[in-house]
Amino acid sequence: MTRMIFVNLPVRDVQASRAFYTSLGFTINERFSDETVACVVVSESIFVMVMERSRFEGFSLNPISPAGTTEVLNCLSCESREEVDQLVTKALDNGGATWKPAMDMDFMYGGSFQDPDGHAWELNWMDPAALHGDAAPEAATA
Repeated sequence: MTRMIFVNLPVRDVQASRAFYTSLGFTINERFSDETVACVVVSESIFVMVMERSRFEGFSLNPISPAGTTEVLNCLSCESREEVDQLVTKALDNGGATWKPAMDMDFMYGGSFQDPDGHAWELNWMDPAALHGDAAPEAATA
């Protein structure tokens, strides 16, 4: 069985979150969605459960982190530098906000954004040769 990950995020408006994440090219699994939660399908093994804050509170023993704080950084791999840039642009064009400046190294490239609820998303592309240790990046040897 392939491991899957379900990222659960509290949101103010499930419908707005559905619209935001589908604008990035992701789909919604309606079987696991209702008016208080949407199951965003990022890949066949990655899902983001956007939940109304009151529903999210029912799953947690701790209070939801207040606005302006960071409890988790979500990082999603991309197929290319271009995909990183495309997803950042789509996010910003559809209600997301800028977060950190782009990062550009020989073997790695990244961008980031915040979704409409302030959840931080990092996007990165890594040279497969560097990822598997086939090439020693200059920056790592300095």
